Parts: sequence; C-alpha cells; structure tokens
Amino acid sequence: MSIEELSEYLNVPVRTLYDWRLAGKGPCAVHIGRQIRYFVTDVHEWLQQNREAEPGRAPKGR
Repeated sequence: MSIEELSEYLNVPVRTLYDWRLAGKGPCAVHIGRQIRYFVTDVHEWLQQNREAEPGRAPKGR
C-alpha cells in the first residue's frame, strides 16, 4: 500500500508517517524507485506489536 493509503487506513497525516519513519517508530517500508510502499502484513504486525496488553495499559517496553 502507498503512504497515502496507509495514512487513510490509520487516520494519521502523511507527515506523521514520514516523522515515524525518521524516528524508527512506524511499520517497515519498501522503496520502489522514489516511492515508499508498505506490505499489509508488515502494517498488521506493527499494529499487533503496539496493541495494548490489557485495556488502558501500554504495550511492554513503552
């Protein structure tokens, strides 16, 4: 998926996704020429890693 599609899916600005990339916080991406693409499986894995362990509790290490 494109960065614009990911932005829409997560309901966050594209700029935030670029910031997360620079900070190493977002899902892994693939460069295809000058374009950035995301595997849906990588996005789902990243979401799973950031999921609360229990309602109201941040994931371990956060």
